[in-house]
Formats: sequence, C-alpha cells, structure tokens
Amino acid sequence: MTIPQTPQSVIPPLFAGLCDDAAIFPPGDLPLPQAVPAHLAHRTAWYAELVGPFLCGAGRIGALLEQLGDGAEHPGLGTDPLAVGLIVPDGSAGLEPALRAVAADPRLRIAGIEVLADQDGTAAEGVRKVRTALDKLLPEYAPGVDAAVEVTRGPELLLALDELESSPYRAKFRTGGTTPAAFPGELELASFLYAAVYRRLAFKCTAGLHHALRHDDAATGFAHHGFLNVLLATHAALEGAEHGELAALLSERDGELIAEKLTDLSHQQAQAARATFTAFGTCSIAEPLADLLALGLVSLP
Repeated sequence: MTIPQTPQSVIPPLFAGLCDDAAIFPPGDLPLPQAVPAHLAHRTAWYAELVGPFLCGAGRIGALLEQLGDGAEHPGLGTDPLAVGLIVPDGSAGLEPALRAVAADPRLRIAGIEVLADQDGTAAEGVRKVRTALDKLLPEYAPGVDAAVEVTRGPELLLALDELESSPYRAKFRTGGTTPAAFPGELELASFLYAAVYRRLAFKCTAGLHHALRHDDAATGFAHHGFLNVLLATHAALEGAEHGELAALLSERDGELIAEKLTDLSHQQAQAARATFTAFGTCSIAEPLADLLALGLVSLP
C-alpha cells in the first residue's frame, strides 16, 4: 500500500497513539535495517499521530543502537532520541539491565515499559515481583514513564489482576500469536475486559490485532480479534455491560455497525475508552490504517 506523505494529521483523538510499532516481532519479523527507517517514515507521515513508540526487546537494544549509528544515516530522527517501548521478557530479573542499557544512551528515550510477569511461582506472585522491581527502578531510570505488566492467560488471571489493582501500572494481555491456542476466544477476552474495567485498570493488548474487525485469517485460518471490536467492547464495559454483551461485540464482523457505534461516542466516552484501552502492538501500521480508511473513520488529508 502506498501511503501519501504530508505533515498534516487527520487522526481523530479516538485513535491517537493506538498502534505501537512492533515491526520486528512475529509474524512480521522485519529486520532492523528496514524497521527503523520505516518507523521514522511513519513518525513523519500524515498519519503520525496514529503511531506509538518503536517496540524493541531488551535483548535487541544493542543491535538497535548499532543500526542508529551516529544518526547521520537516519535523517528522519534529527537530533531527537528515538522513542522506544522497552519489552522485557525476562521478568523482574531482566528489568534493571534493560533499563540501564536504554537510559545510558542519548539516542534512545524510554517511552514505555512492558514486563512479563515472573513465571517461577503463582501468577499473583509473578506480578507482585515485577511491581516491586518497577517501584524500585522506575524513579531512577524512567521517572514518569508508563509501565505495563504482561499477565498470563489462564485460571489465575483474576488473581494476577488483583495485584495490579490500585497500582500505577497497566495490564498487558496477549490476544494472538503464531498458534491457534495463542488466540483467546470472545468470552475469554470479554472476561479480561470486564475484570480490568471492574478493577479500574488500564491495559494494552499485543499480537493478533492487525485488522480492525473480527475475522478469519486467509493464510492460517486463525480467528483474529479486531482492534475496533476491542475498543467498542471496552466502552461497553465502562458503561456497565456484562460478559455476554461484551463477547457479542467482540464477535461482531459488521464493519459499518462497529464504525457507526464508535462514531456515536461522545468526546468524554472516547476519552474514557482510550484511557482504559491505551494501545496495541502491531507488526503492521499499514493494515490498521487501511482498515480505518476503508471504514471512513480516518480520511486522507
């Protein structure tokens, strides 16, 4: 898809910063020499306000810095540091070295942190350990930066969310992957949304949300959730909807219906929905943008 370039932004506030750039993660797996220039192009395009930070795993920060070099080969970066969403898959033990590596280099700015809950105990214990590490380390390395703890799907999910309640941290929920089992069903995702809203927890999602609407992937046959379904279901949960209604919204495949309901949100309702569902990681920016254009929710400048 060829995307026109112009400095004007026409992204509605409902979608501002919704798509974190996960180009280097599966299934896209774009090499860093291609992913970095592509991200910088996104950040200077007319749709720039749709795009969040460049997501990078802690183990690839060194390679990212090598790719950035002295900045001369990336004129889109200018003198500004690259805003990075730091992904820490090693739990609390991996947090300090990852933060230190990014914070020590002026070419990078930590724009967000996502840490997998520790896996060597119960789900609640895993979240608690990461919370303790974040409480200790963020004031030193990344004051004021938003952090999310990835919770594990399964029977202990609610206990894990209990550990985040009343904390300054968000939940991160995995909505897909490279196998059918990686995709939660409508009712499971509805239960997560209900539980997060009940606990007044902001959250982000990751994986499987490349398109706006619920659909079956033509190549794999996997049933994918739609990011607009999640956004609308989040609004409904904030308005008091129960699990069944949320699951129905997540299963809806009528794009015109979803778009109409989202267009009807008041400014306050849209703000509340996005304050709760803050973003999702996607290895493609073009696909979500194309869907928003096709549904008339975003217009070309």
